[in-house]
Amino acid sequence: MATDASPEQIARADPRPGIEYRVATADSSGLPDKSVDLVTTAQALHWLDPESFFNEAKRVLAPGGAIAVWGYGDPVLDTPELQRILHSFNRGTVESCWLPERQLLLDGYATIPFPFDEIAVPRFILARECTLPELIGYVRTWSATARYVAEHGTEEVERLETDLAQCWGDPHERRQVNAPLYLRAGYVRD
Repeated sequence: MATDASPEQIARADPRPGIEYRVATADSSGLPDKSVDLVTTAQALHWLDPESFFNEAKRVLAPGGAIAVWGYGDPVLDTPELQRILHSFNRGTVESCWLPERQLLLDGYATIPFPFDEIAVPRFILARECTLPELIGYVRTWSATARYVAEHGTEEVERLETDLAQCWGDPHERRQVNAPLYLRAGYVRD
C-alpha cells in the first residue's frame, strides 16, 4: 500500500504489481489494525503532526513491524566556492521562506519523541552527481524557493545559476552533491 494525501501525487505514481495506491492522510490511512510490516515516510515527517502519525503507525503495524522515517538535509557541493554560493542562497536569500518545521528535519528528527523500540542506525550521506541545470531544477523544487519566487520573482534564482555557472565549468559536467541523510528506525513489540 502506498498512500499520499495529494490526489495529484497518487495520479503521478508509476503503477507496480502488488502495490495499491490510495489517497489518504498520514494519520488516517484507512488500513486495518495490525495489517502492515513496515511504515515509512520520506522527507515528510516535519510536515506532519508526528504524534498523530506515530499513533496511526502503531495502530496499523503488525507485531514486530518496523517504522523508518527519513529525510535529507542541505546539499553540499564539491568545491568550497560552489558551496559558498549555494549556501548563501539557501541560508541567506531564501532562509526566511523556509517554514519553521524544517528545523525538525535539520535536527535529524532527533528532537521528536519516537514512541517505538528504536534501532541504532549508522550515519548516511546521500551522494549523487548532477549537472548545473539539474541542480538548479532541484533548487527550484524547494518550498522556500517557491515562496521566495512568489514574493520577489525569479531574479535571485537566475543570479544563483549565473554565479554557480562561473565556477562550475561546463554546465553539463556532473559534479558531486552530498547531503546528510537522517534516519530514525524502530519496531513495535509483539
